[in-house]
Parts: sequence; C-alpha cells; structure tokens
Amino acid sequence: MNIVIITGAGRGIGRATALEFAAEGYAVIIADIDETAGFETSSMLSAAGGKSFFHRTDISKPEDISLLMKRAGQEFGGVDVLVNNAGFGIWKSAEELSIEEWDSVINTNLRGTFLCSREVAKLMIKSRGGSIINIASTRAFMSEPKSEAYAASKGGIVALTHAMAASYSGSGIRVNCISPGWIETGDYGKLRKEDHEQHLSGRVGKPEDVARACIFLVNNDFINGENIIVDGGMTRKMIYEP
Repeated sequence: MNIVIITGAGRGIGRATALEFAAEGYAVIIADIDETAGFETSSMLSAAGGKSFFHRTDISKPEDISLLMKRAGQEFGGVDVLVNNAGFGIWKSAEELSIEEWDSVINTNLRGTFLCSREVAKLMIKSRGGSIINIASTRAFMSEPKSEAYAASKGGIVALTHAMAASYSGSGIRVNCISPGWIETGDYGKLRKEDHEQHLSGRVGKPEDVARACIFLVNNDFINGENIIVDGGMTRKMIYEP
C-alpha cells in the first residue's frame, strides 16, 4: 500500500486531497494543528473504507515535524508522497505587520515546507524514492495590498521547489509545486455571478480541483521541479475595471 502524508489535512484543500488519495488506495497520514478537524477527516476516510491516522502537528515547530516523520516510519516503514499544504496568512500593511507576525507566517509556510520535505526525504531515500508536492499560491506571482508576508512565503515555496528537485534528482525523489488561485473552501453557493466570471473556466475553483492536480503530479514521473497553476485561467484573464 502506498503512503501519503498531507499537512493541513483537517479542512479545505488538505481534506479534499486526503479524500482523493484515499480513493486512489493510499493510506493517509493526516497532519494538522487542529485536533478536532484532523480527527474529522480521519473519520471521513474510515467511513469511506480508507486507512488513515491523525497526528497533531504544528509545522512551525521542528520537533513536531520530526515526531511526525518518526511515527510514519514506525507505522508504515516509509512514505511515498508528501503534500505540503499547511499554511496561513496575516493581512496587514508592511507598517502594521510585526516582526513576530512576519516570522510566524514564514516559519509555518516556508520553513515548515522545507523541514517537512527534508525530513521525509530521509525516509524516501531509504526506500524507492517518492514524490513531494508543495502547495504555493498564485500570490507568488500577483498581489493585493497587505499581503507581503503571505506572498513572500509562497514565492519562496516556488523557488524552494525547483531547488530541492535539483538537490534530490539523484535520489528518485521528485519535487513539484501547485499554485492554486481562488479556491473556495466555504459556502460555494454564496458566490456571485461576477466571482465566477473572473475565471476563463467560468467558475471559482473548488478544493477537489487542487486535489486532482496532486494525483496527476504523482502519476507522471516526467514532471519534476515544476509549478502548475490551478486557477481556472484567472491570472490569464485581463480584467478592466470601468
């Protein structure tokens, strides 16, 4: 049985990705800081006949990451896929953003992705290689005001992806990246017509759109060091405000 670790799998994109991998026959290790949400995802997978377990993990803490990987090695003997999905943003102006807040975003989103990848690579090298998928954002390439910390962390993830792909190219480990655009994780039915019209695909994205892209990357072993934008064409649509 193939094994996948998904960080931030308690809800949203992470939960949808966990369900998608379980449907593909993977055993899913759910890593999330929110115990209630993590156990809910695990229960959903079990109800669907999947195999999973939840491990509470704060990826801003290196010791939590080490314990997660240690448990994965003990329970399954290795890991085939890692999806680095956990992350958050703080929306404040550069003047208002404190050093502590900046560090919190960077340490979770960027450093956490690096440390999870480095630690899982130790397990993958011992076995037959594997696939690491980092979840970045179109905010790495386009911005709104007050997004400095989040944009910097996601831009760093894109660069980290091709750097690690180069470093692990001789170890059978592929490292790729997905940059989602507008992915609605709340009430999809409350979206407006004009929200959908901002996309060339005619609709706002859903978590399942990103989850399917993860499966695609795992199944295509000739894609390496790449970033795939999953945004319904939003970053390609020219929008002129009247």
